Amino acid sequence: MNKEQIKGTAKDVAGKVQQKTGEVINSTDQQAKGLAKQVEGKTEKAVGDVKEAIHDADKDVNRTRP
Repeated sequence: MNKEQIKGTAKDVAGKVQQKTGEVINSTDQQAKGLAKQVEGKTEKAVGDVKEAIHDADKDVNRTRP
C-alpha cells in the first residue's frame, strides 16, 4: 500500500462522515462537500492503485530477468 492509497481511503471515509453529518443536520452544503471529498478520495486511491500495479509489475519483470 502506498501514500496515495492511504490518503485516498482516508478522504473517502471523511467524505462519507461529512455527507452523513450533512444529512443529519439537514445541510445540503455539507452533503455536497462530503460527496466531493469522496470523489476526490476515490480518485486519489485509484492513482495509488495504478502506481502500486506498476511497481508490482516492475518487480515481476526484474525477478524474471537472468
